[in-house]
This record gives sequence, C-alpha cells and structure tokens, in this order.
Amino acid sequence: MLNHTVMSPPAPATLRNALVSVENLRHLYRKGSASDLLVLDDVQVALHENEIVSLLGRSGSGKSTLLRIIAGLMPASAGTVTIDGQPVKGPASQVAMVFQSFALFPWLTVLENVEIGLEAQGVAPAERRKRALAAIDLIGLDGFESAYPKELSGGMRQRVGLARALVVHPKVLLMDEPFSALDVLTAETLRTDLLDLWAEGRMPIRAILLVTHNIEEAVLMSDRILVFSSNPGRVIAEIKVDLPQPRNRLDPAFRQIVDDIYARMTARTTSPAQRGGTFLGSGLGMVLPHVSTNVLSGLMEAVSGPPHHGRATLQALASELQLEVDELFPMAETLQLLRFAELDSGVVRLTDEGQRFAAGEVDARKSLFAQHLIAYVPLAAHIRRVLDERPSHRAPAARFQDELEDHMSESFAEQTLGGVTSWARYAEAFAFDQTTGMFSLENPD
Repeated sequence: MLNHTVMSPPAPATLRNALVSVENLRHLYRKGSASDLLVLDDVQVALHENEIVSLLGRSGSGKSTLLRIIAGLMPASAGTVTIDGQPVKGPASQVAMVFQSFALFPWLTVLENVEIGLEAQGVAPAERRKRALAAIDLIGLDGFESAYPKELSGGMRQRVGLARALVVHPKVLLMDEPFSALDVLTAETLRTDLLDLWAEGRMPIRAILLVTHNIEEAVLMSDRILVFSSNPGRVIAEIKVDLPQPRNRLDPAFRQIVDDIYARMTARTTSPAQRGGTFLGSGLGMVLPHVSTNVLSGLMEAVSGPPHHGRATLQALASELQLEVDELFPMAETLQLLRFAELDSGVVRLTDEGQRFAAGEVDARKSLFAQHLIAYVPLAAHIRRVLDERPSHRAPAARFQDELEDHMSESFAEQTLGGVTSWARYAEAFAFDQTTGMFSLENPD
C-alpha cells in the first residue's frame, strides 16, 4: 500500500483557488560582467488552507529565494504571486517569516522582541502587551519575558522568533530552515511542539510553507513535499504524504518515502561521459564545491567497508554519518565527477578505481587522486597545462580567478578555485603559495 502519491503540477484552476499561488515564476540574479544566473524557472506552487508544505532541495535550488519572493521581500523577474487572491507587490502583511538565524534584537527583552512587529503595525501598547504575552505563553517561554537573547539557548531564541511571527496573526507562516542552526535534540523538540500546536489548532495561521534541505524533516512535518532541482530551481516532483501524525522515522512506510525522495533527487539525467553535469556549468565554467579530500576519502572508506561493500544508499549513509542533503550530495557528486563513484537513484556505488583508492596506502591514494584530478576536472587540467608550458612553471592565481569570473560570480569563482587548489595540494599535482598568490610545480615530481 502506497503512503505517498507523486502528483502532477497544479492546474491553473487549482492555483487560482489556493491560499498562496505562484504561477510561471522565474528569477535571475545579475552577475555583473558575467551572464545572468537563472535561479528559478517556470515554478508553479499552490499552498492551500490547513496544510504544511515543504520545499525540499539542495543549496542553489532557489528555495529561500522563492520564499522571499512570496513574502514580498524581493521581486521576481517574471511570473505572479498571490496570497488570498491579492497580488504580492511588496512586503506582504498576510505572511510572517521565521529565519534560520534567530534575528533577534540583542538590546531588547523577549517581550520587546515579540512586540516589535505589532509596534510597527501601530497596535496600541496595551493590546501589544496582551498579544505578545499570549504568544510567549503559547510557544512555551512563559517566565522569560524580561530575559535578553544572550541569556537564552538557541532553541529558546528560535521560540522567540516563532512567537514574533505568530503575534501578528498572519495567514501564512513562512519558515526558512528554522531548525538547521539547532542541535539535533533541540530541533526535534521544537518540531514536535510546533506540530502539536498546529494539530490542536492553537496557532493563528492558515498554512505553513517550510524550506528545508533535511529530507526526514520534510517527511515528518509535511502534508505535501515539493522537490526542487538545482541550476535552475524547478519543481521536479510533488509528493503527498498520507502518513498519520505523529510520524515514526522507523516506520517502513516512512523509510519508503525518504528513499523515494533520495532517488528522485539523484536520478541520472546525464550519460557517464557527462557526469560533471550535476554541477552548474561545464568545462572551465563548472562551479565546484569546496569538499575536503579527508571527507572524500572517508566517504569512500565508508562505502567500501561493511556493511556496504562498495554500494550504499544515500539514506543509509546520511543516517550512519549524520549528514544532511547539503553535506552528503556534494561529496557523492564530487566522487562521481572524479570517476571514483557512480551516483544514481539514491545509490552511490564505488567504481573499481574508487575501490582501489579506499584500499590503498597514502602514496598510492595520492597518485591515483592526481591522475583523476587532471583527467576529469577541467580547471585542474588547465592550471597544470599552463604551469607545464611556462619556463618558470609558475602562474598567478589571479589569472585563473579572472578566467573563472568570465563564467560565474566572484564568490563561485573563489569557491571553485579554492576547492581545486585544495585537491591539487593533497594530490601534489601542483603547489600554491598563499603569501605570493602563485601556483607552481615545486612539489610535484
């Protein structure tokens, strides 16, 4: 029996009747001299009354950007957003937002932090205090009204942020990774309390839209999950979760949904010869993550050893290594780029070379990594070729930074160059002097 349903994109009539409707939304970021970056493309979202919907995807999929557009904090490049039938053309009074960072004013008490939104709305002092005290009591901070943020734990600060959002009685509560800055136990407690308040109808809101990169969190909390692809962000799956609350992570039906989402987020869309396609861009324009070689080595060792013996599901690895999507996916995809692993449908399988690396000694590992780095990472091959061709075997890093910025933003260029530099140092493929900013062949044979 299926406990989840993969749904078709919302029809125009469904969008029009929704509490929050996002139609044909597109958004680009301006990158100066480089080409504009398409962050969101043809996004359709319908949020109905009395439901919790999660936007699930990796960093770079535009989830937080979409949330800010819905809140009216930034305009979309194209498309429309309506809340309760009214177009969003600026900061929307019908919504309130809870951020990943607690965003409290350190010089204000808990009560004053909760009151501040009402003060901005011109609510009278007596009414402000009454509503703020009720919100503080609702989220479990009664007795801390006069405390300052520095006196509170992370979980308590986030409760203040939640009270500040609820006190203005919004129609829609937007939550941008609200639990990711908390430790595991605190996050679980706050999630459970929030779901209890929602189930009991005690919160003055009509729907919740949650951004997360935690797959289990999405399945725990949501009535529906919208899975986003990256580069650009698009809705690639809409999953209705039919499991009753409270949900059990160990329930086979729960695990089945989690497995299905991992598979959808890693479904192969490129041929083996194009495995760099998981990253934004191609060739020298490929944006690469800054993943340490220690982490890559550790992941290959984990997959190679028991109980996996060279083949593991991402769900099993995430649980075993206590990793989330934004941590695990770049690691697995980098191994795929380097041809040390294959990644498809939620499963990572070491190639023969990956198995050799996992079983090798330090020098053998470095040699194998250097071969794959130069063979499969275009930027590394380009730097090595320039160094080989120059009589001095030296070249400034700024030269390669400038080349990268022809294809990507400055921050992406720094990230990409930093990642390749770190990999090359480990493999002794070429050296980098931080003081002079120069690449050289001093270390390699």
